[in-house]
Amino acid sequence: MVAGRAFAESSDELRDGVEASSTPESIAHALRNDLLEGVLEPGTRLTEEALSARFRCGRHSVRSGLQALVSEGLLEHQRNKGIVVPAVTAERIDDMCSYRSVLELGALRLALTQGSDFSAVSEAVDRLESLTAETPWRHVVEAHSAVHTKIVEAGGNARVVAAHRACQNELNCMLATIRSDFSAPRLAMVHRHLVDQLRVGGEVALRALEDDLELGGRAAMHLALRRQRGVAAHIW
Repeated sequence: MVAGRAFAESSDELRDGVEASSTPESIAHALRNDLLEGVLEPGTRLTEEALSARFRCGRHSVRSGLQALVSEGLLEHQRNKGIVVPAVTAERIDDMCSYRSVLELGALRLALTQGSDFSAVSEAVDRLESLTAETPWRHVVEAHSAVHTKIVEAGGNARVVAAHRACQNELNCMLATIRSDFSAPRLAMVHRHLVDQLRVGGEVALRALEDDLELGGRAAMHLALRRQRGVAAHIW
């Protein structure tokens, strides 16, 4: 947590080439990248004063940027603490995964009804297959996320796509904190099989996606969380 706090309070260090900006959108973008890279650890408190110094802007812009991330579920406002990076808990995993399943399975049903093409999903898997075991975790998470985004987009419902995008942002930030045992090559193999099943269609496609969401998603995240907590308890 010390590293996260030190980073949040730095007025000089900027990530991903993002220059200091007074716009709430740019501030939210930079902090979102911090979360995706695991720089800001759970429990890290983000103060308007420190962020105003970092981005060289007024507190109003910082406040708006922070609220945008709170609305996405990436940060939360805690009583007597202010804005903090939320902890990953079993309850949070279940809530997010259940919501994600509703969105993705619903979108897939729409796609199957419309006879949608899944070539964009296959192309996203191509990108996942191009990664290696040494690829930074953030890029693996983003490539994996793109596969599921393309599945939802195949359903053709803009509202579902928007809701899923917010869900994926939260999922990706959670995965930056707890890392499952899935490497890029393993994820690529699993999702290539998923694409093959999507093309079969019907209940086969729906069952394949449900299995991926429950086993490769929910169950893997619970296992990673338990393992992380076990390590933390051992260290303590």
